[in-house]
Amino acid sequence: MVGVGGSDESADGVAAKDGGPSRNSMHALLGIGVFAIALISTYQGVIRLREADPIYPSGAIQAINDLLFVIILLEILRTVIGRFTNGSYQLENFLVIGVIASVRSILTVGATLTLGSDISSEKFDRLLFELSASAVITLLLVISLAVAKFARRKFDPEDSLD
Repeated sequence: MVGVGGSDESADGVAAKDGGPSRNSMHALLGIGVFAIALISTYQGVIRLREADPIYPSGAIQAINDLLFVIILLEILRTVIGRFTNGSYQLENFLVIGVIASVRSILTVGATLTLGSDISSEKFDRLLFELSASAVITLLLVISLAVAKFARRKFDPEDSLD
């Protein structure tokens, strides 16, 4: 639908290019909230690391898990900020978030399998299946990321100038 001044408008009457002031303020609040959660998670991770009884290996594994969670939150924040700079969400950012999350899962399950000497065979089988599924998901996400970057470079005339 064409709005006043020839700009495209969505069905709710908000300009599609910039999202309108209410949508922009919602994204700003979302960004502030994600940043606050990242700060709180970092603080909680440091506290957990300090209070870990055997700091190595279980405390270190928990610290890596917490750090990867904060990185995921910061990638989400970067995606929200990118919405303001170029007016749209980028597929690559979501794929990167998925890769980090699946690698985090692989590390957590791998650490559980390595450190868990008293794991039942049923839990072992379930963890092994989760590890395999996470590995396949990671591989598919990395392939998708490569295809998306290739397609953007191949078909985006502005990117080919770089």
